[in-house]
Amino acid sequence: MPRFDYVAVDGGGRTVRGSLDAADLQAARDQVGRKQLMPLEVQPGRGLSRTDTSKTPGGTKLDPRALALATRQLATLISVVPVEEAVRTLALQAEKPKVRRCLEAVHQGVVEGRRLSEAMAEQGRAFPPLYRAMVAAGESSGALQPILERLADGLEREQEVRGKVITALVYPAALAVVALAVITALMTFVVPKVVDQFSSMNQDLPLLTQGVIAVSHAMRDWGLILALVMVCLGAITGLALRRPALRLKADTLLLRVPITGRLTRDLHAARMARTLSTMISSGLPVLEGLNLTARTVSNTRLAAATRVMADVVREGGSLSGAMRRADVFPPLLVHMTASGEGAGRLEPLLDRAADYLEREFATFTAVMLSLLEPGIIIVMGGVVAVIVLSILLPILQINTLAMG
Repeated sequence: MPRFDYVAVDGGGRTVRGSLDAADLQAARDQVGRKQLMPLEVQPGRGLSRTDTSKTPGGTKLDPRALALATRQLATLISVVPVEEAVRTLALQAEKPKVRRCLEAVHQGVVEGRRLSEAMAEQGRAFPPLYRAMVAAGESSGALQPILERLADGLEREQEVRGKVITALVYPAALAVVALAVITALMTFVVPKVVDQFSSMNQDLPLLTQGVIAVSHAMRDWGLILALVMVCLGAITGLALRRPALRLKADTLLLRVPITGRLTRDLHAARMARTLSTMISSGLPVLEGLNLTARTVSNTRLAAATRVMADVVREGGSLSGAMRRADVFPPLLVHMTASGEGAGRLEPLLDRAADYLEREFATFTAVMLSLLEPGIIIVMGGVVAVIVLSILLPILQINTLAMG
């Protein structure tokens, strides 16, 4: 069906632009009139029809940074202009084509009479379920602007944490790559040439030198095969982890790892506490917040624990009791949730617990990453020292025999 773009005036005298599907130009004018708009201009458009929206980039997940920026701008704009005009302004100023087309599709849905959350839902994975649920709660309660502000705060906070971790990992990662390249070059090119010099002397080599030579030969003769075996093992492991039972066992073991498990647990706990606090402030039930949060967790053990919490709350149990029964959340979060329930101040105490867990996560991550760089240097220096020592020992042995 052909698509038509139109410019019209609403009952308040505001100019409205949009697109719609119609059989012909007159049918398009009639549709605009049924929207209680006065058409000023209707002409054939170049947009995609409704049935084609699944092929647009809006059907793919938006970049977290772009989503955070769009949410912040939308929260600012709807405080002074209607939602339709705010979304249209965002679409016009979007730089990335994917984001612009997604926002244009949302604007079209709003113009056609859909709620903002419904228009976002039509874009598939562009807007997460939790995001859409919060927007819907804001629309129902008449508090869309503060809800969007809280969403923007949460998204920006996640981007800040992610940015700090990535920035801190850049130098250690580059250092590790260089160290691995240097060690590989020494073992595959330098050591064999030195060994050729020693082998012509028919001299018994020290045990350390023999070990380094064996490793060098293995890397040179079997290195490619070992790399292929590791790739195959990784692929087989990835396929095996698609089975729910094995994935659950693996994720449970991951939570027991001293460092990685603690970081995963605390990050999920902080995100869940922040989500529940936002949903409570927007009038949504805790049960819905738990169900939506469970869908966003990648660790299957934590997702299962969150679903168990939802079942306990559905049966009439308390949130703190559900957390305690799940037995995977930090004690601090459990205690603060219980205190919030007892004092009738659950929302602020969940926010405070999330702040504390996020600060602890950031501090712990910063400390571990600061130790990673010297750790890589020490390991690299130790390996290079072993290689150099394995070369020097035969030389010293030969000199000793010559002097003797």
